[in-house]
Amino acid sequence: MADASFWMGNRLASDCVEISDNPASLNKPGFWSVVNTFEGKWICARFATVIDSPLPVGQWQGITNTWRSSQSQHTYEDNVRLIKGKIAEGDIYQVNLCRVLTADSDQPLLGLANQLQVANPAPFASYLKLPGIEIASASPELFLEKKAAVIKSTPIKGTAKSDNFGEKDRAENVMIVDLMRNDFGSICKPGSVDVPRLLASEAHPGLFHLVSDVVGSLREDVKWEQITSALLPAGSISGAPKLSAIKSIKEIEKVERGPYCGVIGWVEGDQALLSVGIRIFWSKEDGKINFGTGAGITWQSDPRGEWDETELKANRLISIASGVLV
Repeated sequence: MADASFWMGNRLASDCVEISDNPASLNKPGFWSVVNTFEGKWICARFATVIDSPLPVGQWQGITNTWRSSQSQHTYEDNVRLIKGKIAEGDIYQVNLCRVLTADSDQPLLGLANQLQVANPAPFASYLKLPGIEIASASPELFLEKKAAVIKSTPIKGTAKSDNFGEKDRAENVMIVDLMRNDFGSICKPGSVDVPRLLASEAHPGLFHLVSDVVGSLREDVKWEQITSALLPAGSISGAPKLSAIKSIKEIEKVERGPYCGVIGWVEGDQALLSVGIRIFWSKEDGKINFGTGAGITWQSDPRGEWDETELKANRLISIASGVLV
């Protein structure tokens, strides 16, 4: 697999020697790139060579074809109303409703990853190429940082054009923090789960996010299959209660999200850095490029406002991919 590679945080991995679909593989020594799709498919790749390096340079011509959405504005707004009906019935409290944009393109995504680095730098940007999948990520969200037994997650809930968030954003963020605290509690030592940062504002290219930190100390002998079983999919891109939200997503969206809203990152021994797979472009060697965007739906949601939020999250990135914003 000479052309397989992974880059994140100025670490470049090459010489792929093993690919596994089992998260238990992450307990083995070595440097592993990790992709977990929203639907739960694992792609764990072990690389023999890891060096400090900037992202390699690739060419990008821009997407000139029309982007097609898996949900029209009318359908998306109707689905917001449908979710609000489920909330009124007491089935769920919050659901992350997403749509996938697709355009025709057979270009490698390395050049697009370069464009994202320049025009939309992100704290958890990454690039991955493996047989059957290529990803260029500008993720702003930390799913899990692991340093020995200490773990940390930074869920994002709340997106705005300015540093001014409404009550809906704050309530939604607290709801997901509570969900993450509960998830952490199932694998962490009693009393170790904490929220050292709550409802903080972060500036990102073209928008602001409301973020919080959840930390904890893992119980002894907790393995990766237990960690992933407890925490996936991420609460910020599913909803609450999580199982009910996932069921609603499958019923309503009717298309697979794939790596979008999944997890992308690396694991090496007792260290790990995993991002939430948002603000990503991906292709599956099928002549198409994909991009996902979504919004968290609560009882306070306005259908048009939620559609506008998906547009806000997508516009800058789609402009970069189309060669309009460089």
